[in-house]
Amino acid sequence: MSLPETMRCVEILEPGGPEVLTPAERPLPTPDQNQVLIKVVAAGVNRPDVIQRLGQYPPPPGASDLPGLEVAGEIVATDDNVSSWSVGDNVCALLTGGGYAEYATADAGSCLSVPDNLSLVEAAALPETAFTVWHNVFQRGQLKSGERILIHGGSSGIGSTAIQLARAHQCEVIVTAGSEEKCAACQELGADLAINYSKEDFVEVVRGQPEKGVDVILDMVGGDYIAKNIKCLRPDGRLVFIAFLGGSKTYIDFMSLMLKRLTITGSTLRTRSDAVKADIASEVRRNVWPWIKKGLYRPTIDRVLPLDEAAEAHRIMEKSSHIGKIVLQVS
Repeated sequence: MSLPETMRCVEILEPGGPEVLTPAERPLPTPDQNQVLIKVVAAGVNRPDVIQRLGQYPPPPGASDLPGLEVAGEIVATDDNVSSWSVGDNVCALLTGGGYAEYATADAGSCLSVPDNLSLVEAAALPETAFTVWHNVFQRGQLKSGERILIHGGSSGIGSTAIQLARAHQCEVIVTAGSEEKCAACQELGADLAINYSKEDFVEVVRGQPEKGVDVILDMVGGDYIAKNIKCLRPDGRLVFIAFLGGSKTYIDFMSLMLKRLTITGSTLRTRSDAVKADIASEVRRNVWPWIKKGLYRPTIDRVLPLDEAAEAHRIMEKSSHIGKIVLQVS
């Protein structure tokens, strides 16, 4: 296959607002050891992209400075050491950066085959959320069938994924969201109870249920939610953090933690090793992909925009007016 020498992309001109996302042209990246080169059809937009644009989430050493942590497309080249994929394979992949471009490199272990019942655009909305939810809810949070989970930000890309995967795992799902429209969308996805946090205190609602409390909480808010989360957990409950949109510092009385034998954990994926991500990919392939094939999980896509409108995608994300994922159509 004849490949071009350059590609269209969107780069961060300098830290700042969405307007610093600038269309540009760059040389085609070359796959490094154990990497593949993907001709990108679509790229998912995620909250970490916004934080990187603001200058608060620098890419790890050796990663592309272009934003974009997930893509779907066709493999057009591979490193000589790669035997698991071939040129012509359609994949979706988790990246350390570089997704807002016509071509991107990915570690072979972080690639997954595109499910037969999904388009490439839909598949571009899978990796970041599927990896994050599986690792944090099921591996770190150890959610078990029959348990009850509270998911904050239920209408987000992460939230909409967590709802569907928890339901597929036969769990009871409670979510928080910021409007009646978003609460209704969460219930359509399978949430048993949706709490409008702009009108109700989620602690009172959760503790007021016949079976008080929850076993696992997935939180991306932090701040004053941290102490409230602890009040909502049942004995032996697990609190899992994936972001701190409301701040990472607060006051906690740890006596409740001891008395209820609680576990507090969390993680970020971007800086983890390729080997760790490959292990998570293997688990996602084994556990989540069958749910996709059965129709129990499908990425919720709010809208699809052209690559050159990445700035508008960020404006929408920062307004939190979307439900599910925002995707950039690249080719």
